[in-house]
Amino acid sequence: MAALPLIVFDLDGTLVDTAPDLINALNFVLEREGMAPVALASARKMIGAGARKLLERGLEIDGRITSPKDVDRLADDFIDYYAAHIADASRPFEGLEQALDELAARGYRLAVCTNKLEWLSKRLLDQLGLSARFAAICGADTFGVSKPDPAIFRQTVARAGGEMSASIMVGDSGTDVGVARRASVPVIGVSFGYTDVPIAELKPDRVIHHMRDLPGAVNDLSALPRLQVST
Repeated sequence: MAALPLIVFDLDGTLVDTAPDLINALNFVLEREGMAPVALASARKMIGAGARKLLERGLEIDGRITSPKDVDRLADDFIDYYAAHIADASRPFEGLEQALDELAARGYRLAVCTNKLEWLSKRLLDQLGLSARFAAICGADTFGVSKPDPAIFRQTVARAGGEMSASIMVGDSGTDVGVARRASVPVIGVSFGYTDVPIAELKPDRVIHHMRDLPGAVNDLSALPRLQVST
């Protein structure tokens, strides 16, 4: 009997709309440094590569030349503020919990593979009451590598008790499609996340526009022999 798939999720922009709290933390640092805040609508596309990269992108908008030591200091301040306000406005995307319930009821195992720090990821999911749903929650610091390096995906699968031959990635950006391609697993892209390139242009195997469509997309990809999955 074939193993049921492990569904591996990105976090920011895939499971949870974290943009409001991330951008609030960014603006806290920018305004304290005498810089103009960034607008949420435009800044959403800056999310997805970790806290330090988000901060660097925010600094670049103002044209501020900052030394690596200063960026380190500001990143620490950003994380401290963000950790204290991590779930003020962040919420699961509509339909997420119902989709996870349906997948779990079918026996699918679930995991998180994110470029967010592991302890921040767990804090967020704890505060939203979601942590217990996942067999593993792994971040950029868990194994010392970040997406799209396939090592983080492979080790997340191992920690969750899954098999690479029966795993599927779900994400919202190029790093998620990239890690899936490098790990030779199928990938579902969500269209409501954070990316400066429309997810369909990144050519995931399936694109969904609402979490209600996730179980169907998982079933479609699970039914395909792996050699028929697009590359």
